[in-house]
Amino acid sequence: MSEQSLVKKRRRSVYRIRGKFFDFSCALPAIIFFVIFTYYPIVELFRYSMTDWNLMKSEYHYVSFKNYQWLFTSSVGWKRFSSSLRVTLIYTIADVAASCIFGMLLALLFDRMSRAFKFMRTAVILPKYVTMTASVMVFELLYNTEYGLINRALSAFKITPIPWLTSPDTALLSVILFSVWRSVGYAMMIYLSAMKGLSPEYFEAASLDGANGIQKFRYITLPLIAPTTVFLGVTSFLAAMKVYQTVELLTGGGPYESTSVIVYWIYALAFRNYRVDRASAVGVIFFLILLICTILTMNVTDRRVNYDA
Repeated sequence: MSEQSLVKKRRRSVYRIRGKFFDFSCALPAIIFFVIFTYYPIVELFRYSMTDWNLMKSEYHYVSFKNYQWLFTSSVGWKRFSSSLRVTLIYTIADVAASCIFGMLLALLFDRMSRAFKFMRTAVILPKYVTMTASVMVFELLYNTEYGLINRALSAFKITPIPWLTSPDTALLSVILFSVWRSVGYAMMIYLSAMKGLSPEYFEAASLDGANGIQKFRYITLPLIAPTTVFLGVTSFLAAMKVYQTVELLTGGGPYESTSVIVYWIYALAFRNYRVDRASAVGVIFFLILLICTILTMNVTDRRVNYDA
């Protein structure tokens, strides 16, 4: 090999190294951000869960897995954890299912470009961008047992007023209805953008074969927007599992802990019972649950969903 070819080879090697270093330097700020604000807090959370840190005391000591033992073996810890997890799952499944189903139906309904339908789409998605506090104040008036608008409408039909936020039987349903009202517009816009991107050739060919509207939706629209459904389902699932503000403002976890979700219980443990150690242990277990659910969901959808469309 001549000396000139060796020089060219060395230059190419230097250029490759510089290119890799440049790519890494571009990604470095994002890596630093995730390390500081994501991975480091997770490590600290696990470290706190191995202590007896009580905010009423000035110092803490390491106690190994004592907090996890309290969580899984004591009657109080396991009862509260299982109850909060059950409430969280009920809320999450209902919220995600209702948001996706009604969002898809509204997208089909509002898939028009007229001015009236544009206005209706705006009206549906507007609650997503109204402040949570203002929305809760309105719904507290609507849910009021004595003079709320909903119970007044029920009274007009001779139906007994319902204690929406003060009864364990209806409090969680009230929270779910409020959450769906806020999130269904976002789901509608995501589905609507996906439907707008579908090629009309599929539907024209189906029409030539004699397919009706329901058959087009069942065999063309649904399979083609499956990646959108997966994206919306996963993101909505993670957001619903971490719900806190809605519960805090509407019910405060009550009545009788019927709306006490996992995140709200973690907050109560840390800042009302002053047991940061136990709150950290619950946080670690909750993080593992979310991680496992996300991995399983992505593995299943990768095998059954076609992303080529």
